[in-house]
Amino acid sequence: MDGENHSVVSEFVFLGLTNSWEILLLLVFSSVLYMASMTSNILIVFFVTTDPHLHSPMYFLLASLSFIDLGACSVTSPKMVYDLFRKHKVISFGGCLTQIFFIHVIGGVEMVLLIAMAFDRYVAICKPLHYQTIMSPRMCIFFLAAARALGLSHSLFQLVFIVNLPFCGPNVLDSIYCDLPRLLRLACRDIYRLQFMVTVNSGFICVGSFFILVISYIFILFTVWKHSSAGSSKALTTLSAHITVVLLFFGPAMFVYTWPHPNSQMDKFLAIFDACLIPFLNPVIYTFRNKEMKAAMKRVCKQLVIYRKIS
Repeated sequence: MDGENHSVVSEFVFLGLTNSWEILLLLVFSSVLYMASMTSNILIVFFVTTDPHLHSPMYFLLASLSFIDLGACSVTSPKMVYDLFRKHKVISFGGCLTQIFFIHVIGGVEMVLLIAMAFDRYVAICKPLHYQTIMSPRMCIFFLAAARALGLSHSLFQLVFIVNLPFCGPNVLDSIYCDLPRLLRLACRDIYRLQFMVTVNSGFICVGSFFILVISYIFILFTVWKHSSAGSSKALTTLSAHITVVLLFFGPAMFVYTWPHPNSQMDKFLAIFDACLIPFLNPVIYTFRNKEMKAAMKRVCKQLVIYRKIS
């Protein structure tokens, strides 16, 4: 083929997680998680948008995270669930590149949003008198724009190298969706340097963001402990939810992109965890550990009941 990337491979075959009934059951379970993730994230965006009590920087960032999580579970999960009912699990070359592109865009956006949420909590706890001034609508829009810019630039950086790689066979991916480390191993040339660059790029952004967040939350927790007051319990509850989400998000990402294990079954389980479980856990953690969010849910539900009775 005399194409731009000189590939003779037009599609890739997924081996998936069909080697045993236990793994297949786990994949079926992921389809339920997909529906739950979509529903819970849509509800968070709806509640934050419709309830005036939640029109604050913290909930604006939370709704932005939920909106991105809608994309996170939609990039790979529908195809994954669809493949459950097919013997021949394939994806086109273009479809594979599209998955990789959106996975890295969404991953980059989520990292910046998590940093923005940590900054929001830092200002709220450490500089409460300046909160409204610092966390202005302009600052929130800046964080959102920065998140999208970083996600897009990071993903394009990865994609530039893949597009021109020659793929002449084999075309079997031992995965459930297209992920960069496994796709690179199918290229028909020495990709050691490229693999190193991709690992450094993804690993640096991932580990760097993680350490920024860890240091931020240590500093915030120290401030809460130092200025112990009646509001400390509420602050600690909010912080514990944020820290839990950070650990759940960065744990699998660092494992896959910083220490890749080519033949590890753990990669596949982490892929399901990353694609389905994390987008579901984010709203669950933030909702059930947040009194204001639960109160907003009750208010909106009451309004809907009243509206139904009137109509």
